[in-house]
Amino acid sequence: MTHRTAARIVGALFIIATVASTVAVLLLQPVIGAPDYLTKASLSENRVATGALFEFINHIAVVGIAVAIYPVLRRFSERLALGYVAARSIEAVLFAVGTLHLLTLVTVSQEFVAAGTPPASHFQTLGGMLLAGHDWDDAALAFTTFSVGALILNYVLYQARLVPRWLSVWGFVGAVLILAARMMVIYGLELSSASQIALDTPIAVQEMAFAVWLIVKGFNATPFASELESRVAL
Repeated sequence: MTHRTAARIVGALFIIATVASTVAVLLLQPVIGAPDYLTKASLSENRVATGALFEFINHIAVVGIAVAIYPVLRRFSERLALGYVAARSIEAVLFAVGTLHLLTLVTVSQEFVAAGTPPASHFQTLGGMLLAGHDWDDAALAFTTFSVGALILNYVLYQARLVPRWLSVWGFVGAVLILAARMMVIYGLELSSASQIALDTPIAVQEMAFAVWLIVKGFNATPFASELESRVAL
């Protein structure tokens, strides 16, 4: 696979991952964000299942990005290339655990409704634990790992000049912002929705700009030529 083909695949996978995760949020948030989420989940089984499917598409795309870009990054730093694959794989596993929490929540919600929706019961306790697990896996731990992967990726891109440096600096700063936001969550600091969006938006927009750049222009060919010349000289 040439670096031009790899660039197109990576760009397409970034877009697929973003679209899939966005659709999943739009489908799931009205259910899990409702005060009566157990009743909503029971009545919206297909909606939750479809949202979970889009989440799994995102998880697969995330790993696909790391696998597709690994041969490119390896030419400039094998250790960092492996680190990127590891970070994105852990991220995908954490996201997948969060998705499984949601699917389990549907089963609990059905039992809750079958029991006559008692006002206070172990179903609500279990449902709250599943939602908390989903939030910790998705909103905190998985995105923390994501930010580490983004730092690695943009560092290699910057050092090797595989894309314009302004693009990799943008990604690096965005990764720092999202890591800071998740550290606040982990340490119990409440963030308003506006603050959360403000900290998350830079990396989200940068990934789409990066994806379009890879599809349209690909990686800069000069670093590959220089790397090949240095190998020949050895």
